[in-house]
Amino acid sequence: MIKPTFAMLSCACGAEQVVKAEMADQGWRLAFSRPGFVTAKNDRDVPLPEGVFVRTASRSLGQVRGSEANVMVAELAAKLVENDPNGRKFDQLHVWPKDRLPIGRFGFEPGADQVSEVVADAVFSGLSEAWLKCDAPNRIAQPGDRVLDLVLVEPSHWFMGLHEATVWPTRWPGAVQPIQPMNEPISRAYYKAAESITWSGFDMQPGDLAVEIGSAPGGACGRLLELGMRVIGIDPAEMDPRIDQHRNFQHIRARGGDLPRRQFRGAKWLFVDSNVRPDQTLTTIENIVTHRESDFVGLLITLKIGEYSSASLIEKWFKRIVGWKPSHVQVRQLARNKCEVCFAVTMG
Repeated sequence: MIKPTFAMLSCACGAEQVVKAEMADQGWRLAFSRPGFVTAKNDRDVPLPEGVFVRTASRSLGQVRGSEANVMVAELAAKLVENDPNGRKFDQLHVWPKDRLPIGRFGFEPGADQVSEVVADAVFSGLSEAWLKCDAPNRIAQPGDRVLDLVLVEPSHWFMGLHEATVWPTRWPGAVQPIQPMNEPISRAYYKAAESITWSGFDMQPGDLAVEIGSAPGGACGRLLELGMRVIGIDPAEMDPRIDQHRNFQHIRARGGDLPRRQFRGAKWLFVDSNVRPDQTLTTIENIVTHRESDFVGLLITLKIGEYSSASLIEKWFKRIVGWKPSHVQVRQLARNKCEVCFAVTMG
């Protein structure tokens, strides 16, 4: 009899039902669920579940509960021996808490917190000699690295798993991009832009011209300017003076759909993150990028779902974007996204 395979998945609080549907379509059955965290079972040895709303996916190696960290670490070590008596070492150790709130509520952002940092240090100290190759926990993994994952469902309840680092989100602890801004970000849109740029794989270079529709007050523009790009921000609202006065920034006080197409001439990258209906947003973008004078190479489009029960609309949006004749389309709920998704669209 084949031993069942268990997977553990992280997601945004509220996205659990969509994640369960995504994994069910791939033959996985629900095992355990909490807000922001889902485990699944499969009787076959198949790839880990994946989907738009699956932030992290690991092959589960077990769980421990307790009130003393040293005892729990010893239990983790015993489970590792049980899973792999040969003791093959892991390249990295990633430790993070499951999301405790919907992103943005009461200022909540995903990623490591003080409790998980203390746990990470304790686990690293207890496992490093026998099981770890890295010199510290929560380093960015390299492609091909075997990563030992530890998710804190509660401070006293830990799930352990394994995944292989491949694309960018799988290389970051908890799939949350570690980033140190050069200056204080104008808004959290800075982090969304940074994550979307890296995740997309777009080859943005200093001096490239980028356009952002819905740019105020300037969080995303701040990241683009940090990367040495020239930026046109389109928004009827005012920009933060730190952005508006930057030598590489131009503000056009208008709505994206109201501008003549020549305003976009020479621009390679288009960012859109507007608080308008997705269909209206897509109409605006479609009229821009399908125009004969469009030079855009890549588009990063954030669309608001509103409620997770409306996630089925993503398929319709995807088909509409495919109608623009792009060469590649990706879609994902980024770690920094609220109830929204990001499309990375490669044109040409």
